[in-house]
Amino acid sequence: MPQIPEEIHELTVGQLAARSGAAVSALHFYESKGLISSRRTAGNQRRYQRDALRRVAFVRAAQRVGIPLATIRDALAELPEERTPTREDWARLSRAWRSELDERISQLSRLRDHLTDCIGCGCLSLETCVLSNPDDVFGERHSGSRLMVERGTARQRRGQGEEPEACR
Repeated sequence: MPQIPEEIHELTVGQLAARSGAAVSALHFYESKGLISSRRTAGNQRRYQRDALRRVAFVRAAQRVGIPLATIRDALAELPEERTPTREDWARLSRAWRSELDERISQLSRLRDHLTDCIGCGCLSLETCVLSNPDDVFGERHSGSRLMVERGTARQRRGQGEEPEACR
């Protein structure tokens, strides 16, 4: 990992990428999403404060455990004066994210346990399908993998008296 002298307080995007292990395109993406910020030089080049390294590490660690970028951005925005997250910040936020992660683990476990039951059934709207539509209301009235438009509804939407051939 390349060392950056401590007297350098701002990093180029290339230095930040090399030091953080994130691709330059990822850094640009993080910046567009408000996760990190830079200033522009007179030559329109990005310059990042050194603390961007910790912010990038924070973002990447949160992404690895499945936290959505919008949630990460909101968490970073809550930090006082938009400062760099500390170990304590990570501990507090990870406790808050724990229930969301537990729910996701539960969903993935159900998916794994029922995956072989659903492959190839061709319906995806069965009463017993816990994967595709566990609270299937339309499945009580219709079967098939697509939601069919009811005849009266299609006619009313189009303002016509006759349905197209495909809806019959």
